[in-house]
Amino acid sequence: MTTTPPVLVEGLTKRYGDRTALDDVSLSARAGSVLALLGPNGAGKTTLIRILTTLLEPDAGRALVAGHDVAIEPQDVRRAVGLVGQHEAVDEYLTGRENLTLVGRLLRFGRTELTERVDSTLEKFGLLEIADQLAGTYSGGTRRRLDLAVTLLASPQVVFLDEPTTGVDPANRRQLWELIEGLAAGGTTIVLTTQYLDEADRLADTVVVLDQGGVIETGTPEELKARLQGDSLHIEIEDPDGLAVGAEVLAGMGEVTAVDERQGSLEVRVPNGAGLLPDALRRLDREGLVATAAEVRRPGLDDVLLALTGYRPVGEVSGEAATGANGHGHSHRARSHS
Repeated sequence: MTTTPPVLVEGLTKRYGDRTALDDVSLSARAGSVLALLGPNGAGKTTLIRILTTLLEPDAGRALVAGHDVAIEPQDVRRAVGLVGQHEAVDEYLTGRENLTLVGRLLRFGRTELTERVDSTLEKFGLLEIADQLAGTYSGGTRRRLDLAVTLLASPQVVFLDEPTTGVDPANRRQLWELIEGLAAGGTTIVLTTQYLDEADRLADTVVVLDQGGVIETGTPEELKARLQGDSLHIEIEDPDGLAVGAEVLAGMGEVTAVDERQGSLEVRVPNGAGLLPDALRRLDREGLVATAAEVRRPGLDDVLLALTGYRPVGEVSGEAATGANGHGHSHRARSHS
């Protein structure tokens, strides 16, 4: 007997006039897993989240969430899910405890159950010590934790997180990551959209890449990175005017994937970065080009996204050497000063 996964999407399509926001999208997420949706702005990520949480109706296809059809049984879906959107939904004029209590009353918890749930949730999210302070006095990251706590008060089967850590400082991001990992370990299914590729790399069991409303790639983070063969040589040149010549020289070794005039840098994909870096530096030196920094970068999810969609999120740096957050990055870096 086959069990229906907590999230099942088959041929989902959504149009706005002549524009197709989702085009025949199919995907699934198993219980206790984290599914990350990646793609450029306008790829369809938020539209998909809104359909799965019954905020929009699809034009074609079907979606089951917690075993319920989002179009036919929207009330059942809403009882089974939680949603943390891009903007906080807490009342800053209430305390943390009052925010949770208000939601619990709307959910019609009994007095004893409500007290127990509020206290345990405050403790779980590290909010107990400030529970009776106004939410408006909380830092942005702490308000985000409260937002997530409110969403999880009813212990939903499936939680949708739409860019949950945007604008959150690094320390609070790590705390939110740990909370999300704990939720998944406890059996909650998480569907996550994010602009931070280190976040997807750390949290996601499965990554679905969307572009122009369609699914263009699916796999684990490691599977997607493994499909990009080779490494990237990232080399910074002292004289930015020499970038064109440098790119021509390095094109003989592999594909030049980036020329950044602002940073005075080049990137070239090669099969064996550590072995070929000295040769690349010698080639540049023969042309009178001085390299001020050189680095071998293993492919990261940003490279995957760039290769598939031509898009790299603002503020992201190529390769795991830059992320380092999950402890799996490797790089070889050399600097010279003249």
